[in-house]
Amino acid sequence: MRYYPVNLDVQDRECLVVGGGSVGDRKVKTLLECGARVTVITPLATEPLQALASEGRIALKTRDYKPSDLEGKFLVIGATDSEGINERISKDAAEQGLLCNIADRPAACSFVLPAIVRQGDLLIAVSTSNKSPAVARRIRQTLEKEFGPEYAVLLTLMGAIRQKLLAEAKSPEAHKRKFERLLDGGLLEMIRKNRIQDVDSLLKDVLGKGYTWEGLIGTDRVSEGFSSV
Repeated sequence: MRYYPVNLDVQDRECLVVGGGSVGDRKVKTLLECGARVTVITPLATEPLQALASEGRIALKTRDYKPSDLEGKFLVIGATDSEGINERISKDAAEQGLLCNIADRPAACSFVLPAIVRQGDLLIAVSTSNKSPAVARRIRQTLEKEFGPEYAVLLTLMGAIRQKLLAEAKSPEAHKRKFERLLDGGLLEMIRKNRIQDVDSLLKDVLGKGYTWEGLIGTDRVSEGFSSV
């Protein structure tokens, strides 16, 4: 296995995308979803990128790439249609010790990007070590059918339960069996079928009084979560 799998925290990190076509557009949107601060360098930008710039969500510089663009950056993605420029970005990033991804050029990358399935806080990454993006995409499509939006709701609830239990100053190890009982008790299926009363009954049976759906994540999250399921 060549690649070491990690989940990278780019929250509030300065990230650079060179290239403003459809590929760069996708890379920018994913970085923004993860909370990155994004600068885009490109002579021509797509309309969505121009809109993001006008909204102040990205810094857009409509010009050619310069090595000085890497200063202060945490991560850089090259997404141009020029082999020469992409090679230059890769070389410059390596010299400065920056994380670098060049679209569709794994040999020029210090990291590669997997196909991803996201449901709220659930993130499933699929990688074929860049052997076949088409296979990774097909696996991702299969997983999207298996892991629907109910998993986002489940994680929101389980996270709230965990936070409340930890606030009671009990050992995390002592909670393990309780979480297993909730899952074994059909919590996911209850969420999938919008059976809120059954969820509350299961919470009370496993965790005791004081643990209710509304009390843990609120009525707004109830309607928000279940409306998507």
